[in-house]
Parts: sequence; structure tokens; C-alpha cells
Amino acid sequence: MTGPVDSRGDEAVDDAELLRSVALGDRRAFELFYARYVSWLISRLQHRCRDEALVEDVVQETFVAVWRSAHGFRTGSGGDAAGWLWRIGSRRLADAMRSHGSRQNLFQRLVRMRDKGDQPSAEDVVLRELPHGDLADALRRLPPELGAVLHATAVDGLTVKEAAALLQIPTGTVKTRAMRARRLLQQELL
Repeated sequence: MTGPVDSRGDEAVDDAELLRSVALGDRRAFELFYARYVSWLISRLQHRCRDEALVEDVVQETFVAVWRSAHGFRTGSGGDAAGWLWRIGSRRLADAMRSHGSRQNLFQRLVRMRDKGDQPSAEDVVLRELPHGDLADALRRLPPELGAVLHATAVDGLTVKEAAALLQIPTGTVKTRAMRARRLLQQELL
């Protein structure tokens, strides 16, 4: 093995160094990156989809994509490895979920999985109280950039920093767009 990975302890190597080594074909660096993030990625994806087999497939596809495209990770403009990995994983999950049938069938499957023992989330409780037609219409009328921020922060439960990394925008922009989205939804629903 060559590069920075073999010269220090595993914890001392930062993510950017690992990804540079992965881009050069370093399997040990890939194994270290995988070990650092696999549990985190599984947990995050399971918040969006309760189908364990589908999540497992998406995790594997995500790390294959990391192996193949580590050269595309940019450390310059505030590159965050977790955000970069999340972008890959969440997009792969969305693609996989789309390919499993229509949105309605997917929604029904997720509801059935959730109802098999999980307590409803706060969002679910609120959504049950609101007429779905009004909320769905209001969400559809949001400008795409506001809807993306609202989805990342409210639905996916990402922090402002994680949402900024996912959407590739500054954290201040995430805060502003989230505030505007909430204000517009409030006006629509009152």
C-alpha cells in the first residue's frame, strides 16, 4: 500500500486523504472509508426507506460509486465527505425507489412498513391533522429550490450543514430558503 494511509493510524487520516488514495486505487483506504461511513449511511437511508433489502442494495451501489468516482470528490470549496457520500446515496435511493413502482405504491409500502411497530413521527402526526390535498398542493407550488431545502431539513432530518453539503449551497442560504419555505407554506395553509 502506498500514500498517506499507511504512514499513520487509521483515525489520523482525514476523509479527503482517504478519498485521494481511493481515487488512486488504494483498497485499504477504501476499506477505511467504508468502515467509517457504512453504519452512518445505512442509518440515514433507513430514515427515508424502511425496506432493509433495498437500503442494503443502495448502500452497496453507493460504495461502488465511491470506488469508481473518488476522483470527483473536491476538497477545495468546502468539500465534505459525508455530504458527498450522502448526495450519492440519497440519489441512488431515490432512483431505486422510483424503479420499484409508482409513487402511490411506494407510499403504501412505506406506510405499511412504518405501521408494523414504529411510533409515528412528529411530521406524521401533523400531516394526519392537515388535509393532504391542501398540503400537497402547497408543497407543489413551492419554488424547487425552496422545496429541496424543506425536504432535506424537514423530511430527511438533515442539519443545516448537512443540507448545505447535500444541496451544494452555503449554510446561510439553507437557513434563508427554509425560512422562506415555511413562511410560504404557512400563508398557503392558513
